[in-house]
This record gives sequence, structure tokens and C-alpha cells, in this order.
Amino acid sequence: MIKLLAIDMDGTCLDQRSRMTDRTLDVLRKAAKAGITVVPCTGRNLGCIPHRLAAGVLRESKTEDDEKNKDLFRYVITSNGAMVTDVKEKKTLFRALIKKEDALSILSDCRKEKFGIAAHVRHRYFAQGKLFTSAGRIVYGKDAAAVCCVRNMEEILSKSDCDVENFSLFPTSKKGKLKEILSVYPQVKAAYTGIYAEIFSKDASKGNGLKALSAHLGIEKEEIACIGDGENDSFMFEESGLKIAMGNAEEMLKQRADYVTSSNRHDGAAEAIEKYIL
Repeated sequence: MIKLLAIDMDGTCLDQRSRMTDRTLDVLRKAAKAGITVVPCTGRNLGCIPHRLAAGVLRESKTEDDEKNKDLFRYVITSNGAMVTDVKEKKTLFRALIKKEDALSILSDCRKEKFGIAAHVRHRYFAQGKLFTSAGRIVYGKDAAAVCCVRNMEEILSKSDCDVENFSLFPTSKKGKLKEILSVYPQVKAAYTGIYAEIFSKDASKGNGLKALSAHLGIEKEEIACIGDGENDSFMFEESGLKIAMGNAEEMLKQRADYVTSSNRHDGAAEAIEKYIL
């Protein structure tokens, strides 16, 4: 019997335009009402959880529809597993962060390459430069409402007393150079997409976050289901009894999955929950 559902956001719960459909939201609510612990498991930070999911849980309810979210989720795995948070108790259950000094050193080494930079610090999303920030708001709409625009990321981090959840560098056209820079930092890992490189602690992964949460809740691996589409979701697969890949997933993820559902263009996540979990 499935007791916990760890579910990715972008490319899984969200469609190709980064929107959550009515059907997907409704099915997630049904899963929660059935007693399943629904856990958003995302590369996003807590402040950028999809607004339709966050309404009524992370943000005050404003509509009758938001009220339906009241008990939708309690635990969130964010920044690719760097943080696991109990949002009801406002308590951190697990963290695997990049030390501030290491983050500043990496950014200093990358300065000549003139990357676009974004960082997750204490559940907040910082983006360097107005153009970069505006582009993010156009793509992600209301989900990016809490993004903070900064002039100089190194200056912001140096003044902060916090370590860094993760940071992203855009674009990946200089991937070779970035790999060369990161080769002297064994304390971090990097995941690459066609658009950006995401850098995080070597101890951070969705799998490690899920393992820590399931231990906290006393839930066995066989009682966990996960749904995802990307390379970073493969770590969730290692800690789950039921593994479902989206139709738009990376091929390596499909090969490791127990089932492959429809793509995010056709509510594949909702289809999988209805068919294999509910």
C-alpha cells in the first residue's frame, strides 16, 4: 500500500507552459484525502512552489478553491534535496547546503565567463540583473512573484550569514569551461540542462531528502511512490518502491521506471496517480 507520493513539479505536475492543470490539482487533492502523504519534490525553492499548489498551504487562502488545498501537503523537498521542510511546524528536517565560502569562491572563478546567476538562500530565490529577473517572471508567471532581483550576487552572498541551498548558471554553452572550474570543488555536484547548470552540495539530492523524510515519518521504501521526468529524479527512484516516469521523461529514467505514463502535455501525472496509486 502506498503511503507517500513524492512528485516532481516542472515537467511532471506542470505542463509545457509551467502551469498546473485543474485535473492534476484535483487528483493530488484526492490522493491527500485518501490518506497519502503528498510531497512536492522539486528543484525550486520553497518561495517558488507552484502558486496553485501553495495557495491555502504556504499562502493565505483567498478563494473557496484555495480552501480545498488546506491539507494537501505538509512536507516539501526543495532545491533538489538541499532542504526538507515541515511547513506546518516551520521546521527543517534535513539540509545539505553549499558553504557560503565555497559558493563565493566558485562565483569568483566564474566571473570572467559572465554567466547569468540565480541562487536559493534561506528559501528565497535571488536572480542577478533586471533582464534575467524579468525573463524568469515571463516564463514562470505568478510562481516567480517572490523572486528578488539583485545587482551583484557575490555581494549579496558575502553580506549574508547563510549557506547556499544551490545556485544556477546560465547558459550552458560554456559547459566545458564550467566543468573545468568545478573540478577543483569535490564538495559540490552539478546537473546540466540545455539551458542552465545547477550546482548543489554533494550531499544534496532528491533521494537523500526523500530518505531522510521517510525515516522521519517511519515509512518504508515499499510504501513510497514517485513520479518524475528528469535526471535529478533518478535519485528519488532509488528510495521508492513504485517508480513512474513521465512520457516526456529522459530515456534513462524511463528505462528504470516500473511504469511510463503520458507526457505533461496530457496530464500524465494525474493519469498515473489515478491508475497506479488511487
